[in-house]
Amino acid sequence: MKTSVMMRRLAAMIAVVSLAIVWPLAIATAQGAEEGVANFYCNKFQGKKLANGEVYDKTKLTASHKTLAFGTKVKGANLDNGKSVVVTINDRMKKSNPAVTDVSRQAAEDLGFTKSGKAKVKLEVEK
Repeated sequence: MKTSVMMRRLAAMIAVVSLAIVWPLAIATAQGAEEGVANFYCNKFQGKKLANGEVYDKTKLTASHKTLAFGTKVKGANLDNGKSVVVTINDRMKKSNPAVTDVSRQAAEDLGFTKSGKAKVKLEVEK
């Protein structure tokens, strides 16, 4: 009797752990396209620790997002000039932030909005 109870508890724990691992990936793939404003990290963040534990490097193609899993590859397209870039999500944004993403300085340069500081973008998860 005790063995069957333990087996059910173990199965439940495995299910919960599996869900915790798979759920963020499911959200990332189901997310589809998202449009809104993108900002970029200013130079004062260079060398600072990010939410995923990495150190921010303004020369890499990285970004932050409110819900996408760390490591997710996202294509960002500037809706005003048509330029696009693929970035890797490595930081978390506050839910209250009105922007859809903050990108590295290199990504902002590739998207062509370092002078204005922000741009209207479309984000699509790479598959």
